[in-house]
Amino acid sequence: MALLACGAVAAGGLAAAGVSVLEPRTATASSHREAPLISGQPQFDTTDVYAFVSPDHPDSTTLVANWLPFQEPAGGPNFFTFANDARYDIHVDSDGDAQDDLLYRFTFTDHRKNENTFLYNTGVVESLDDPDLNFTQTYDIELLRLKHGKVASRHQLAKSLPVAPSNVGKASMPDYQKLRDQAVRKVPGGLKAFAGQADDPFFLDLRVFDLLYGGDLSEVGNDTLKGYNVNTIALQVPSSYLRESEKQPVVGVYATTERKNAHGDWTRVSRLGMPLVNEVVNPVKDKDRFNASSPENDGDFLKNVTEPELPKLIEGIYKIKAPAEPRNDLVSVFLTGVEDLNQQPGGTPSEMLRLNTSIKPVAEPKRLGVLDGDNAGFPNGRRLTDDVLDIALQVVEGELVGAKNDLGDAVDANDKEFGRSFPYVALPTAGSDVKAAEVSTKADATGLTGGVSSLTSSWDDNTVVLVSAASGAVCVLLAGLGRAMWSRSRRQPERRSWLG
Repeated sequence: MALLACGAVAAGGLAAAGVSVLEPRTATASSHREAPLISGQPQFDTTDVYAFVSPDHPDSTTLVANWLPFQEPAGGPNFFTFANDARYDIHVDSDGDAQDDLLYRFTFTDHRKNENTFLYNTGVVESLDDPDLNFTQTYDIELLRLKHGKVASRHQLAKSLPVAPSNVGKASMPDYQKLRDQAVRKVPGGLKAFAGQADDPFFLDLRVFDLLYGGDLSEVGNDTLKGYNVNTIALQVPSSYLRESEKQPVVGVYATTERKNAHGDWTRVSRLGMPLVNEVVNPVKDKDRFNASSPENDGDFLKNVTEPELPKLIEGIYKIKAPAEPRNDLVSVFLTGVEDLNQQPGGTPSEMLRLNTSIKPVAEPKRLGVLDGDNAGFPNGRRLTDDVLDIALQVVEGELVGAKNDLGDAVDANDKEFGRSFPYVALPTAGSDVKAAEVSTKADATGLTGGVSSLTSSWDDNTVVLVSAASGAVCVLLAGLGRAMWSRSRRQPERRSWLG
């Protein structure tokens, strides 16, 4: 499962196995719409998780989790809110036994000032308590401490904190930065919290349905998620609260969503630690089960990691030899942590982000993280700037077992600059920022718009099935291959090892 690495490559392509590549679909990325059931419940859909030592407060750790993918900025009048019948949880495993030691729980409440209007805001909004902001949300934070999987204590850390609203547009919210700043709140104990809309920080090229990047790689390098927003929960916590001790500073982090079932019981419906695990590593039969599972049961999905499907698809189509199985290199990176970097002593193999909180942030982060000698980056936690798709693509094709490569998608950074202080995520795109040309481009990316007959006329049934199953992964690889030639010219003269 954790062989996320494979996952990073394709963002959902394999989840479409058995569905014709010609069918128009919304693009998928990271854990955006990655499993059959959660794809119909976007408010509960965890898209990405980040964990990193805070660059401006290196004695603290910042945890970021995102939900509700593919938010069109102008999508009113019912803009994008957290579900008020959900429990949004960020889990911390301090000792490596694949069981929670800490759980930060966020629950949300809706508030509406005027029920006799359809408007989200009835005038210019200048503050979070502006009477013209018709719809608002607040949230509570609860800390659960656990032992052996059982709740040992509960503490309410904060109550009725304000949520930053959706960025309706410049006429309605002329100073959105001010609203964002007002939504950042200090929490007793030296914590900071934020909840609200943000630019989707995940960056990658997924324009795979326009005849495989335009048929000649002419469309490589387009950030598919540019202009889309997500709902973000961010928490900054003193690192000493999270880790077992100074001698054992590695923590595991993942996020989940729960909602009540028909019997009134809380049920887990979404789970995410490493990016892209459930899209490309797990087959369709395991996806919903994985979302409902817990890390201590990840042995059930081990074969998906040690015998991954993606390298075989790449070999079958592009004749790039798949690394030998079993893929123990992937197990160490994604299930146990890397020895002498972020491995918890005697830890139980399980899928989650693992962060060594004793490794200080660097002034100039390298986008390839540990692959490029920057041990403060992915897969040691995950920073907003880490290019996890390129990292994972190179790893799945054998970077750690001697098969050096420069594969990638030619999207090396987010379209918006990240913040230098908490919560670090970029401001959301406003509804008024969406130009007609950008909307048209984004619509084209959701599916084929014509001219497919010449491509498909010679396909037989086997070809359709193969392309259907591998389209997402292979197209990203294809983009990487096209880029590999010129990327070598700018490659670092010397590549440091994963162990630094």
